[in-house]
Amino acid sequence: MVSIVIVSLSLDVSLRFVPLPAALFLPVPESVRLLDRNGELLRMEPSANSQFSRRVDENKIPATLRDATLAAEDKRFYRHGGVDYLATSRAAVGFIRHGRIISGGSTISQQLIKLAQPRPRTIRTKLIEAVQSMRLEQLWPKDRILAEYLNRLDYGNRQRGCANASQFYFGRSVYELSRAQAALLAGLPQAPSRLNPHRHRKRALSRQRWVLAKMHAIGRMGSGQLQFALDEPLRFQPPHREFHAPHFVAMATRDGIPSNELNVRTTMDLQVHREILRIFSTRLSELAEQNVQNAAAVVIHNPTGEVRALVGSANYFHPNGGQINGAWTARSPGSALKPMLYQLAFENGFTAASILADIPCEFPTSTGLYRPVNYDRRFHGPVSARFALANSLNVPAVRLLNELETQTFRNRLEALGIGTMNRRTDHYGLGMALGNPEVRLLELVNAYATLARLGTHRPVRFLPGGKPASEHRLLDTATCWLVADILQDNTARSHSFGLDSPLRFEFPVACKTGTSSDFRDNWAFGFTPEFTVGVWVGNHDGTALHNVSGIMGAGPVMHDLLTVLNRRFGTSWYPRPADVLSHKIDPLTGKRSMRNGIEEWFIDGTVPERETPGDRTEDGRAKLPAIYKEWFRSADNHLSKVAVVQAEKEAPRILSPIAGSVFFLDPDLPESSHVIPLRSNPTSLVWHSKSLRCVRRNGETIALMEPGRHEFTAVHIDGGQILRTWIEIRGL
Repeated sequence: MVSIVIVSLSLDVSLRFVPLPAALFLPVPESVRLLDRNGELLRMEPSANSQFSRRVDENKIPATLRDATLAAEDKRFYRHGGVDYLATSRAAVGFIRHGRIISGGSTISQQLIKLAQPRPRTIRTKLIEAVQSMRLEQLWPKDRILAEYLNRLDYGNRQRGCANASQFYFGRSVYELSRAQAALLAGLPQAPSRLNPHRHRKRALSRQRWVLAKMHAIGRMGSGQLQFALDEPLRFQPPHREFHAPHFVAMATRDGIPSNELNVRTTMDLQVHREILRIFSTRLSELAEQNVQNAAAVVIHNPTGEVRALVGSANYFHPNGGQINGAWTARSPGSALKPMLYQLAFENGFTAASILADIPCEFPTSTGLYRPVNYDRRFHGPVSARFALANSLNVPAVRLLNELETQTFRNRLEALGIGTMNRRTDHYGLGMALGNPEVRLLELVNAYATLARLGTHRPVRFLPGGKPASEHRLLDTATCWLVADILQDNTARSHSFGLDSPLRFEFPVACKTGTSSDFRDNWAFGFTPEFTVGVWVGNHDGTALHNVSGIMGAGPVMHDLLTVLNRRFGTSWYPRPADVLSHKIDPLTGKRSMRNGIEEWFIDGTVPERETPGDRTEDGRAKLPAIYKEWFRSADNHLSKVAVVQAEKEAPRILSPIAGSVFFLDPDLPESSHVIPLRSNPTSLVWHSKSLRCVRRNGETIALMEPGRHEFTAVHIDGGQILRTWIEIRGL
């Protein structure tokens, strides 16, 4: 007896010097769960071993799973000290009789050692694991050993640990498992691939029934409970992992996932995301015949800068570009840049009542003359800035940019976060007013959000919490309010869009559309103080839509989405700034009216002068400047009854060609087209050039084209004034 005690004490002391695998004392790598802002699962990221794992604490292992696991793997777990000598002896006898392993003799403690430090399967390995398992039982209580074992087991299908396996196979928490479900899980680790219930259902169920029988045999449940478990039909979850908002998740995690966080809440509102997909499905089906295949949308919560939704395509799994993130792909925004241009103009002294000339005009560029036209191919004469912006007229916007300078506008767009303009400013030229720089939807939505915050710029956020997003005042408050007021003025835009377009809401919304050239891209933006929404509609492969403008394509999507946001969260509107005043003005002169004018808002200090009797004829018609002379004679003139052009004498000037114009001589065109019209006001100027022939043809003076740099002089008929211009002609 004394000898047994001595041997036992010696063994106990000796075991204290046995090292254990270091991995046992490290936490099991767990998967990060990305959640929406309300805690709903978006996606689970695999852990470092490319498996999906979640830990269950030792005091929370449910009895059903504990009993099933012990019946399947180690029925004497609570009675041995790490090695089950009866089971080991039985396994050894079976091996001697049959020459192969008939039954395993490893205890749960031994298997845990093996999971922590896999080794080649040899007799020596078995001995090491046996000794280490006994040492482990000296250190840890049984419940901890069992919990660590269940958290490290491979249950197949990349599921590590019982918590994830329960959710994956049955769609329920491990605490909710029935005996039948627990027995199924307990049987899987023996051969996870061979017993995969999604592929080998019969094998898995056979193993489950064996485990249930063992549970009954060792007294873990009665006969009635056994029969109930055997009769329970098992319904397996389809092999599916949550995969919501993939483009949003990719953007949220591109800089990495916060360390030491297993449940990462994002700014995403999954319910809003689902609403966007529903709207896409409805609206795109209506436009299918117009070759509209895809869309993207972004929703920003203005007070925080949080991205509440970002959908990069209508169907992420569609083979035709579904995985392309339309919210991060640079494309031409068309007229969607105009609100930023007008806000800049208002900062530089223009007002909503400033009269802009919507008349034919030409601008020299490095590639030739630029002649902007409006969407309706008409010119509207003198228009207010409110009318021009609300109706998205192109010509006034180009003339406005020409006065403000393109580099100034580019600097403003880049300050607003547009980061895709990687060419020289003169490459974009005055076309910047009409959206020729390619931009990203997300960045442009945030630029609109700066307007919506009345000038405060804030970076977008995908993860809440932590340090507040840096913000600074970028734009003037009153001018932003003025832009918002124009963009929500449904009456002002009715000339181009009608009174019942998708831009009309039952609540105040500032909105703007854009359409790129050749109908390749549709855009629509809308904002309230609470939310900014941006929508792109088009095709990821760049093919053109069939005559679908922003008002027809992206506009209805934007309208539906803002209506959803208003219904769910409510929206408001901006109080008028104290320095914004109301005055009645004449819509043709832009001055304060002497009679019944129209109401317009002015920032204090920009109120225009009052009309004088000299601004009108005796019969009350407005006097327009001489620049409207040619337009007044055209078919576009609609002001004959209310306006006249002042008959003031104009100084002689060259109308065409503009100095610095570049022309290209195309040999494929007939020689009759190799000419340049020479035009002046008055038309009686006499043209000369030392390097080109200037001739009269069909009552018009023309120059016959030759490559090179050429100068012209235009001399007044009385010889008293000489005008000069120059051009460059390049061969192709």
